[in-house]
Amino acid sequence: MSFTAAEPLIGPDNIASLAAVMASLAWLGVWLDGTWLGKRTSGVVWVIVIGTALSNFHIIPLKSPVYDFIGAYFVPLSIPLLLFKADMRRVIQDGGPVLLAFAMASIGVLLGAVIGYFLLDLGAIGPKVAGVYAAGWIGGSVNFVAVAKAVELTPEEFAVAISASAGVSIAGLMLLLALPSLPFMRKFVPSPIIDMTEEAPREEIAATEETPFRLSHVTGAIAASFIICALSAAFASRLGVERYSIMMVTLLAILAANLFPRQFKELKGDFELGVYAMYLFFASIGASSDAVAFLQSAPILLVYGLLILATHLVFVVLAAKLFKIDLAFAIIGAASAFVGAAPAAAVASAHGWKDLVTPGVMCGILGYVIATFIGVGLSGILGGL
Repeated sequence: MSFTAAEPLIGPDNIASLAAVMASLAWLGVWLDGTWLGKRTSGVVWVIVIGTALSNFHIIPLKSPVYDFIGAYFVPLSIPLLLFKADMRRVIQDGGPVLLAFAMASIGVLLGAVIGYFLLDLGAIGPKVAGVYAAGWIGGSVNFVAVAKAVELTPEEFAVAISASAGVSIAGLMLLLALPSLPFMRKFVPSPIIDMTEEAPREEIAATEETPFRLSHVTGAIAASFIICALSAAFASRLGVERYSIMMVTLLAILAANLFPRQFKELKGDFELGVYAMYLFFASIGASSDAVAFLQSAPILLVYGLLILATHLVFVVLAAKLFKIDLAFAIIGAASAFVGAAPAAAVASAHGWKDLVTPGVMCGILGYVIATFIGVGLSGILGGL
């Protein structure tokens, strides 16, 4: 029996079955993190790869309300859970290298966008796509859409651009997750942080018995996170900036963590819940990735995006080597720019770098603030040449 893209084995409205698949993929990632394979490649990579394979072989659909629900609710929910122990004094003290890496990553994206623009024949939409991609990979999807509207991409052009960029973003995320596992990278850019946490984070995530389970703590953490998300949505709606509600979530979570440091410090299991929510997020990313569509519809833009990604990573790694930035700092700074605040937090939590979650999110939010202006400016400059 064969299935077409419109007829996956599990339909998009089969909520229970798709929820089971997402939960199973998340569990698989957590379990793999405690194995030999996961310690060398990260379980998150396999969650994305297997999710992509399942959807592109039409076992599960590419689009479903389940994926939308995870993106809309689990991602915001996970941010406070990952930030309840955020110590802003340590962020200020230790966040400098991440901020520097983020700056280098943003410059790398800009260099890649400009170099690719002149090397490849992008056609009449070249300046527009350059600005849109620069904004998307310095900030996030909000900036991608904002610049696309500002430079007046047509719906057809927008569809092609975003279909090509999705695969590049996934590739970038997977590379960032895999970098700590590459021996030559560890030699080229040393990382005391990775050396110290190489075993601990996997055991911490994989072996739940090491984290005392207290129902009152877990339910309290979930309740506090939902309250923060609800307040953030209300504030964002009142201010007319619904698309930036994730920034409000982060702000309120950090505010709560620093107003009530003793209470949140005593919580058990909150960080692990946030990690699990992020694993669900990665599962939905893999499941919604249409590998065939962007290869067929936008090969030149795919090449352009990959060139930007390569330039971005090379520039970050060379800058880390030059300025003696820890590889972990460099990876989180690069993730904050290329894939955004929430995935940067997920990358940090997946590797057990708890102290880098907040700097990663803060740099990602900084990207949201500046990227639209950078993207529109780049489009204007290239269009005027």
